[in-house]
Amino acid sequence: MKRIPRHIAIIMDGNGRWAAERGRERSYGHQAGVEAVRRITSECVRLGVEYLTLYTFSTENWNRPADEVAALMGLVLTSLEDEIFMRNNVRFRVIGDVGRLPGEVQAKLRLTEEHTAANTAMTMVVALSYSARWELAKAASSLAADARAGLLDPAAITGADIAARLETSFMPDPDLLIRTGGELRISNFLLWQIAYSELYFCDTYWPDFDGQALREAIASYQGRQRRFGKTGAQVAHGEQ
Repeated sequence: MKRIPRHIAIIMDGNGRWAAERGRERSYGHQAGVEAVRRITSECVRLGVEYLTLYTFSTENWNRPADEVAALMGLVLTSLEDEIFMRNNVRFRVIGDVGRLPGEVQAKLRLTEEHTAANTAMTMVVALSYSARWELAKAASSLAADARAGLLDPAAITGADIAARLETSFMPDPDLLIRTGGELRISNFLLWQIAYSELYFCDTYWPDFDGQALREAIASYQGRQRRFGKTGAQVAHGEQ
Protein backbone atom coordinates (compact mmCIF):
# COMPACT_ATOMS: atom_id res chain seq x y z
CA MET A 1 0.00 0.00 0.00
CA LYS A 2 3.02 2.29 -0.09
CA ARG A 3 3.55 4.68 -3.00
CA ILE A 4 0.05 4.40 -4.43
CA PRO A 5 -0.11 6.62 -7.54
CA ARG A 6 -2.01 9.79 -6.81
CA HIS A 7 -3.35 9.92 -10.38
CA ILE A 8 -3.86 6.95 -12.71
CA ALA A 9 -4.85 7.44 -16.35
CA ILE A 10 -6.10 4.50 -18.41
CA ILE A 11 -6.46 3.94 -22.15
CA MET A 12 -9.26 1.37 -22.09
CA ASP A 13 -8.51 -0.68 -25.20
CA GLY A 14 -9.71 -4.05 -26.45
CA ASN A 15 -13.50 -3.94 -26.11
CA GLY A 16 -14.13 -4.66 -29.79
CA ARG A 17 -11.60 -7.48 -30.05
CA TRP A 18 -12.91 -9.00 -26.81
CA ALA A 19 -16.41 -9.09 -28.32
CA ALA A 20 -15.20 -10.40 -31.71
CA GLU A 21 -13.46 -13.35 -30.05
CA ARG A 22 -16.84 -14.25 -28.57
CA GLY A 23 -18.67 -13.87 -31.87
CA ARG A 24 -20.53 -10.78 -30.69
CA GLU A 25 -21.00 -7.22 -31.92
CA ARG A 26 -18.54 -4.53 -30.82
CA SER A 27 -21.28 -2.89 -28.74
CA TYR A 28 -21.33 -6.01 -26.56
CA GLY A 29 -17.67 -5.39 -25.75
CA HIS A 30 -18.35 -1.76 -24.88
CA GLN A 31 -21.11 -2.83 -22.49
CA ALA A 32 -18.71 -5.27 -20.82
CA GLY A 33 -16.20 -2.43 -20.63
CA VAL A 34 -18.61 -0.43 -18.48
CA GLU A 35 -18.57 -3.24 -15.92
CA ALA A 36 -14.78 -3.02 -15.88
CA VAL A 37 -15.04 0.72 -15.20
CA ARG A 38 -17.21 -0.02 -12.17
CA ARG A 39 -14.73 -2.60 -10.85
CA ILE A 40 -11.70 -0.40 -11.32
CA THR A 41 -13.41 2.67 -9.86
CA SER A 42 -14.23 0.79 -6.67
CA GLU A 43 -10.72 -0.67 -6.46
CA CYS A 44 -9.05 2.71 -6.98
CA VAL A 45 -11.13 4.19 -4.16
CA ARG A 46 -10.18 1.27 -1.91
CA LEU A 47 -6.48 1.74 -2.67
CA GLY A 48 -6.54 5.49 -2.08
CA VAL A 49 -6.06 6.76 -5.64
CA GLU A 50 -7.12 10.42 -5.79
CA TYR A 51 -7.72 10.82 -9.55
CA LEU A 52 -8.70 8.27 -12.20
CA THR A 53 -8.82 9.48 -15.81
CA LEU A 54 -10.41 7.20 -18.41
CA TYR A 55 -9.96 7.65 -22.17
CA THR A 56 -13.51 6.90 -23.24
CA PHE A 57 -14.00 8.43 -26.71
CA SER A 58 -11.42 10.29 -28.78
CA THR A 59 -12.02 12.92 -31.43
CA GLU A 60 -10.75 10.31 -33.93
CA ASN A 61 -13.48 7.90 -32.78
CA TRP A 62 -16.04 10.12 -34.55
CA ASN A 63 -14.75 8.43 -37.73
CA ARG A 64 -16.06 5.03 -36.62
CA PRO A 65 -19.23 3.56 -38.18
CA ALA A 66 -22.30 5.66 -37.31
CA ASP A 67 -24.10 2.79 -35.61
CA GLU A 68 -21.14 2.16 -33.28
CA VAL A 69 -20.87 5.86 -32.41
CA ALA A 70 -24.62 5.97 -31.66
CA ALA A 71 -24.30 2.87 -29.47
CA LEU A 72 -21.40 4.43 -27.57
CA MET A 73 -23.34 7.64 -26.98
CA GLY A 74 -26.27 5.61 -25.68
CA LEU A 75 -23.94 3.70 -23.42
CA VAL A 76 -22.62 6.96 -21.96
CA LEU A 77 -26.18 7.92 -21.05
CA THR A 78 -27.04 4.61 -19.39
CA SER A 79 -23.72 4.16 -17.58
CA LEU A 80 -23.67 7.53 -15.83
CA GLU A 81 -25.57 6.23 -12.84
CA ASP A 82 -25.40 8.22 -9.61
CA GLU A 83 -25.24 4.97 -7.66
CA ILE A 84 -21.67 4.09 -8.64
CA PHE A 85 -20.47 7.58 -7.75
CA MET A 86 -22.46 8.06 -4.57
CA ARG A 87 -21.74 4.56 -3.19
CA ASN A 88 -18.01 5.16 -3.62
CA ASN A 89 -18.08 8.90 -2.75
CA VAL A 90 -16.61 9.68 -6.18
CA ARG A 91 -16.73 13.03 -7.91
CA PHE A 92 -17.32 12.97 -11.68
CA ARG A 93 -15.64 15.34 -14.15
CA VAL A 94 -15.49 15.34 -17.95
CA ILE A 95 -12.83 16.73 -20.30
CA GLY A 96 -12.91 17.09 -24.08
CA ASP A 97 -14.75 18.85 -26.87
CA VAL A 98 -18.10 18.23 -25.17
CA GLY A 99 -19.92 20.59 -27.51
CA ARG A 100 -19.71 17.94 -30.27
CA LEU A 101 -21.70 15.43 -28.20
CA PRO A 102 -25.47 14.98 -28.57
CA GLY A 103 -27.49 17.43 -26.47
CA GLU A 104 -28.94 14.77 -24.17
CA VAL A 105 -25.45 13.43 -23.46
CA GLN A 106 -24.19 16.92 -22.64
CA ALA A 107 -27.11 17.42 -20.25
CA LYS A 108 -26.47 14.10 -18.53
CA LEU A 109 -22.79 14.92 -18.11
CA ARG A 110 -23.58 18.30 -16.52
CA LEU A 111 -26.15 16.73 -14.21
CA THR A 112 -23.74 14.03 -13.06
CA GLU A 113 -21.04 16.61 -12.39
CA GLU A 114 -23.48 18.66 -10.32
CA HIS A 115 -24.81 15.68 -8.34
CA THR A 116 -21.35 14.46 -7.41
CA ALA A 117 -19.61 17.81 -6.82
CA ALA A 118 -19.42 17.32 -3.04
CA ASN A 119 -17.96 13.81 -3.16
CA THR A 120 -14.43 13.58 -1.78
CA ALA A 121 -13.01 10.02 -1.94
CA MET A 122 -11.76 10.25 -5.53
CA THR A 123 -12.32 12.19 -8.75
CA MET A 124 -13.13 10.16 -11.86
CA VAL A 125 -12.37 12.08 -15.04
CA VAL A 126 -13.86 10.85 -18.31
CA ALA A 127 -12.21 12.00 -21.55
CA LEU A 128 -14.99 12.28 -24.12
CA SER A 129 -14.51 13.64 -27.63
CA TYR A 130 -10.97 14.34 -26.48
CA SER A 131 -7.58 14.48 -28.14
CA ALA A 132 -4.35 15.93 -26.82
CA ARG A 133 -3.61 17.81 -30.05
CA TRP A 134 -7.05 19.45 -29.94
CA GLU A 135 -6.42 20.39 -26.31
CA LEU A 136 -3.00 21.88 -27.01
CA ALA A 137 -4.27 23.84 -30.02
CA LYS A 138 -7.10 25.19 -27.86
CA ALA A 139 -4.62 26.26 -25.17
CA ALA A 140 -2.36 27.93 -27.76
CA SER A 141 -5.33 29.82 -29.21
CA SER A 142 -6.31 31.04 -25.76
CA LEU A 143 -2.78 32.26 -25.02
CA ALA A 144 -2.53 33.95 -28.44
CA ALA A 145 -5.82 35.77 -27.86
CA ASP A 146 -4.57 37.13 -24.52
CA ALA A 147 -1.25 38.15 -26.07
CA ARG A 148 -3.04 39.97 -28.89
CA ALA A 149 -5.18 41.80 -26.34
CA GLY A 150 -2.08 42.94 -24.48
CA LEU A 151 -2.86 40.81 -21.43
CA LEU A 152 0.14 38.54 -21.84
CA ASP A 153 3.75 38.95 -22.97
CA PRO A 154 4.38 36.21 -25.57
CA ALA A 155 8.06 36.07 -24.61
CA ALA A 156 7.15 35.35 -21.00
CA ILE A 157 4.86 32.35 -21.59
CA THR A 158 5.90 29.40 -19.43
CA GLY A 159 5.01 25.75 -19.20
CA ALA A 160 2.84 26.59 -16.22
CA ASP A 161 0.88 29.06 -18.37
CA ILE A 162 0.19 26.33 -20.91
CA ALA A 163 -0.79 23.80 -18.24
CA ALA A 164 -3.24 26.30 -16.76
CA ARG A 165 -5.12 26.46 -20.10
CA LEU A 166 -5.44 22.69 -20.50
CA GLU A 167 -8.59 20.68 -19.83
CA THR A 168 -6.80 19.01 -16.92
CA SER A 169 -5.77 22.18 -15.07
CA PHE A 170 -7.79 21.15 -12.00
CA MET A 171 -5.73 18.04 -11.25
CA PRO A 172 -2.10 16.83 -11.08
CA ASP A 173 -0.45 15.08 -14.01
CA PRO A 174 -0.79 11.27 -14.09
CA ASP A 175 1.77 9.29 -12.13
CA LEU A 176 0.89 6.10 -13.99
CA LEU A 177 -0.57 5.61 -17.47
CA ILE A 178 -2.02 2.16 -18.20
CA ARG A 179 -2.99 0.88 -21.64
CA THR A 180 -4.83 -2.40 -21.95
CA GLY A 181 -5.35 -4.52 -25.08
CA GLY A 182 -1.76 -5.12 -26.17
CA GLU A 183 -1.16 -1.96 -28.22
CA LEU A 184 2.05 0.00 -27.51
CA ARG A 185 1.11 3.59 -28.30
CA ILE A 186 -0.39 6.66 -26.60
CA SER A 187 -3.05 7.45 -29.23
CA ASN A 188 -3.19 11.21 -28.74
CA PHE A 189 -3.98 11.02 -25.01
CA LEU A 190 -2.69 13.56 -22.45
CA LEU A 191 0.50 14.19 -24.43
CA TRP A 192 1.55 17.20 -22.35
CA GLN A 193 0.55 15.71 -19.02
CA ILE A 194 2.36 12.36 -19.33
CA ALA A 195 5.82 13.86 -19.91
CA TYR A 196 7.06 12.14 -16.74
CA SER A 197 4.36 9.53 -16.19
CA GLU A 198 5.31 5.89 -15.77
CA LEU A 199 3.88 3.83 -18.65
CA TYR A 200 2.41 0.35 -18.28
CA PHE A 201 1.14 -1.79 -21.18
CA CYS A 202 -0.63 -5.12 -20.83
CA ASP A 203 -2.23 -7.61 -23.21
CA THR A 204 -5.43 -7.94 -21.16
CA TYR A 205 -8.49 -6.63 -22.98
CA TRP A 206 -10.31 -3.93 -21.02
CA PRO A 207 -13.45 -6.01 -20.21
CA ASP A 208 -11.17 -8.53 -18.44
CA PHE A 209 -9.15 -5.92 -16.55
CA ASP A 210 -9.87 -6.33 -12.84
CA GLY A 211 -8.57 -5.43 -9.40
CA GLN A 212 -5.73 -7.96 -9.60
CA ALA A 213 -4.61 -6.56 -12.96
CA LEU A 214 -4.72 -3.04 -11.53
CA ARG A 215 -2.63 -4.06 -8.52
CA GLU A 216 -0.07 -5.66 -10.86
CA ALA A 217 0.21 -2.37 -12.75
CA ILE A 218 0.65 -0.47 -9.50
CA ALA A 219 3.28 -2.99 -8.31
CA SER A 220 5.22 -2.35 -11.53
CA TYR A 221 4.99 1.39 -10.86
CA GLN A 222 6.18 0.94 -7.29
CA GLY A 223 9.25 -0.93 -8.47
CA ARG A 224 10.47 2.00 -10.55
CA GLN A 225 12.57 4.98 -9.53
CA ARG A 226 11.08 8.26 -10.72
CA ARG A 227 14.02 10.58 -11.39
CA PHE A 228 12.51 13.57 -13.25
CA GLY A 229 15.86 14.29 -14.94
CA LYS A 230 18.03 13.70 -11.86
CA THR A 231 20.45 10.85 -11.26
CA GLY A 232 19.45 7.81 -9.28
CA ALA A 233 21.89 8.84 -6.54
CA GLN A 234 20.28 12.26 -6.24
CA VAL A 235 16.82 10.73 -5.89
CA ALA A 236 18.08 8.19 -3.34
CA HIS A 237 19.50 10.99 -1.20
CA GLY A 238 16.31 13.04 -1.47
CA GLU A 239 17.83 16.01 -3.29
CA GLN A 240 15.29 18.58 -4.52
